[in-house]
Amino acid sequence: MRNFTNVHDIGPLDLAVKEALEVKADRFAYSHLGKNRTLMMIFFNSSLRTRLSTQKAAMNLGMNVIVLDVNQGAWKLETERGVIMDGDKAEHLLEAIPVMGCYCDVIGVRSFAGLKDKAEDYEERVINQFIKYSGRPVFSMEAATRHPLQSFADLITIEEYKTKARPKVVMTWAPHPRALPQAVPNSFAEWMNATDYDFVITHPHGYELAPEFVGRARVEYDQRKALEGADFVYAKNWSAYADPDYGKVLSTDREWTVDSEKMALTDNAFFMHCLPVRRNMIVTDDVIESERSIVIPEAANREISAQVVLKRILESL
Repeated sequence: MRNFTNVHDIGPLDLAVKEALEVKADRFAYSHLGKNRTLMMIFFNSSLRTRLSTQKAAMNLGMNVIVLDVNQGAWKLETERGVIMDGDKAEHLLEAIPVMGCYCDVIGVRSFAGLKDKAEDYEERVINQFIKYSGRPVFSMEAATRHPLQSFADLITIEEYKTKARPKVVMTWAPHPRALPQAVPNSFAEWMNATDYDFVITHPHGYELAPEFVGRARVEYDQRKALEGADFVYAKNWSAYADPDYGKVLSTDREWTVDSEKMALTDNAFFMHCLPVRRNMIVTDDVIESERSIVIPEAANREISAQVVLKRILESL
């Protein structure tokens, strides 16, 4: 595997999950692969789980790790071609990227959507420039439209906890005070659609995701109806996708908060969230603290998803 930005790069999901469980059982079995290899992790945005889990995964594989926070430890970077650079941005990404490639063997990039220009966001200009100009394998640590390491970890978690071959998985929108990208819900939908799960998306009108990510999922605007009989409930907020409201918060309706009354409609479902989570906006305290909440095992599997991706990239070098 050369690059990793979406579900199609990982190949057959059954084999990917099998490999993930093998890695989880012995995290240091492939530590020879990363000897004298360097991972550079580049953050244009904040991170907790992604930084810690990916760095730990690389260390499990014997890699050296360089972490660069672009906003705190580097020159401000210009990303647009043709711009007269007479402002506060001292270096262009087109020079910075190949320079970064000189110092490492693999590059991970985290760059969120700006939520101002849909075309720019959905063209994935930042990570695609790294793929084009770095000369190194590149993997996404969350981009404008997808978060594949998170979705892979979500899949691993569902496979570990499911009690039936074809569980019902419901992704529900929930309120949030700020405008958030569609990357996590897009990616989760993309990965769930690649399985044979019974997959349902529920959200208020106006929060429809891009059709290419909705795919074959059933869309239900009645949250309670959608949750009936669910085996897994994945809560997440996202801002509007459709024009002219792209990137806007259209509602903060607390009626969409996941609470114990709504979880009672499910088939004793497990609660999932990618974290960080706004308690009593996205989900109530009692639900996220319940024995059916698997947000911590889900987060722990971020190390495993990252390690499988890095392992495959190293094996291709």
